[in-house]
Amino acid sequence: MNTTFSARTRTLVPALCAAAILAATLTACGSSDAGTASGDTLRVGVFFPGSVSDTGFMESGYLGYQRLEETLGDRVELSYVEQVAAADYQQALVRFATANDLVVSLGGQTDADVRKVATQFPDVKFVEIGGPADASPLPNLAYYDPQQAEAEFLSGAVAATASETQSVSFVGGVELPAIVNAAKAFGNGAEFARPGTQVLTPQYLGDFNDPAKAKQAALANYGAGAGAVGQIVNLGKSGLEQAAAQSGALMVGGPIPGDCSNPAYVGYVHTDIGKEVEYAVQSTLDGTWKAENVAFGLTSPNGGTDFLLCSADPAVADALGKAKTALATGAVEPYRAG
Repeated sequence: MNTTFSARTRTLVPALCAAAILAATLTACGSSDAGTASGDTLRVGVFFPGSVSDTGFMESGYLGYQRLEETLGDRVELSYVEQVAAADYQQALVRFATANDLVVSLGGQTDADVRKVATQFPDVKFVEIGGPADASPLPNLAYYDPQQAEAEFLSGAVAATASETQSVSFVGGVELPAIVNAAKAFGNGAEFARPGTQVLTPQYLGDFNDPAKAKQAALANYGAGAGAVGQIVNLGKSGLEQAAAQSGALMVGGPIPGDCSNPAYVGYVHTDIGKEVEYAVQSTLDGTWKAENVAFGLTSPNGGTDFLLCSADPAVADALGKAKTALATGAVEPYRAG
């Protein structure tokens, strides 16, 4: 990793690594011997509670981090930490806030700790990506919403049209509000594209990164008749792949698109979390950063959502196109609250 750190940030990540050795909470950190940053350099710490190699939400965010290294490395001093135990979120965030001008935290599971730490450091800007959609910003805390529900509406439309059983299901990781809304949107997308589709009750694993649990849940869904499964499970996807192959059924991948070489994939949701990391940094650099709720996705000018279709079936392509248009024009809402 070719990361440049300011003098203050440089002491942060090794300190967290040392704590990790004792607490066994952090598995990968970076460090550098770079010199002290100039006064014009923005110091940015990005907090990944999960693994930046999770093939999902965290890795999608990390891709944006890497793009920042390439494009703004002369203006920004970047550091990150990954794989932090929930009990250590607050400590890690405090360390980042002490060393940086901007702290970006990924995942709604960090919300309570981000809000606590932000009030302790009023001169530091904070951004939470993927927190509660209805969260109220603080004077120095902004919320960025990737609107995963929009992507899952597309996923549901594709899954329902491709399913040979007229039945689909959704497997989620932790039962956070954003994931629950995404599951609702998946079901709504299925009904939109193919009215009367049976949408099985969503399953939440309590973990985004457990392939065994994901496989067990998917096998149960396929056994109950689902012809295609949608998901937000990160590393759990490998378990879904095994279940799909074993059952001769389909699944939807993402948020990082693959190459369609695996016949189990009918397509891939593309939710670009890294775009939001870049937005946070760029808006801070150009002086437009605000403590506000910022939406990304098909219905936002900020973009960040798309779908890579693997199926060659014209009916599936048509369903995807209609679902995209319906969302973009506001003809449908991806999920119903409640």
